[in-house]
Amino acid sequence: MSKTEDFLSKAEEQEIVQAILEAEKNTSGEIRVHIEEHSEKSPLERAQEVFFELQMNKTQEQNGVLFYVCVADKKFAILGDEGIDKVVAADFWDCTKDTVIANFKEGNFKNGLVEGILRAGERLKKYFPYQSDDTNELSNEISRS
Repeated sequence: MSKTEDFLSKAEEQEIVQAILEAEKNTSGEIRVHIEEHSEKSPLERAQEVFFELQMNKTQEQNGVLFYVCVADKKFAILGDEGIDKVVAADFWDCTKDTVIANFKEGNFKNGLVEGILRAGERLKKYFPYQSDDTNELSNEISRS
């Protein structure tokens, strides 16, 4: 088994998907998690590539959010789309990232992602509130490469 398959159990993955569903009840923002084993690139640079590969830049309000995890290299990034970047402060993701990393350092990978995702949904609510006619534009499943 690869490191990405060992990173989370199937039950933990389902808890993360459930957290995405829960977070998206607060916001029209679209949240995804991507896990890969290794990348030569910086986490932010690789997250940007993955963001476009997953076509997260095509949401109506440009409010996609990617939680990127590089398992073997112990790298992590959160990336928000242009619509988010235009309305939030430059340090908007810092507290969410800090929550995730603090959990990761203790080996609590699932908890880190769940807490980070729920926090992202809560924080995005102010700028991108959930609308009754909201459609889920992106898959909630965890992607891998």
